[in-house]
Amino acid sequence: MGQVKVVKSKVPRLVPEFCAFQLEIRKSKIHRWGVYALESIPARHKVIEYTGERIGRQETRRRSDAQHRMIYLFTLDKYWTLDGAVGGSGAEYINHSCDPNLRAKVTQGHILYMSARIIKKGEELTVDYHFAKDIETVYCQCGAASCRGTINLK
Repeated sequence: MGQVKVVKSKVPRLVPEFCAFQLEIRKSKIHRWGVYALESIPARHKVIEYTGERIGRQETRRRSDAQHRMIYLFTLDKYWTLDGAVGGSGAEYINHSCDPNLRAKVTQGHILYMSARIIKKGEELTVDYHFAKDIETVYCQCGAASCRGTINLK
């Protein structure tokens, strides 16, 4: 019997059961891939849930130091982090913007991306990552008029 080779898809995907609206992933002007609205989304509505493997602080530190892969870590609380690279809904491909159209809402162990305003059909979904100011600076490429120049808070 031959070995089974697992091939990871190079094209990211959305998991429909975590999406409240029609969305798609395609190339982004901000960074690599982005998530786009395929229909208008009203303000103050759940758009997608951020999912992934639940990992503790030690494993979070180990994975955040990995140089060989993209990092999709979202801190859930002081103990847990979700790694969207493992079991992600597709929300991990939502890019940062200093003027985002989504906000993250952490509730009952879930991370929900809620629309901060009306989102037009075809618009890229964005959220402010709020990276801490005391970690390595990550420069921003969002292109917003109000861009602060870094993903890190000032």
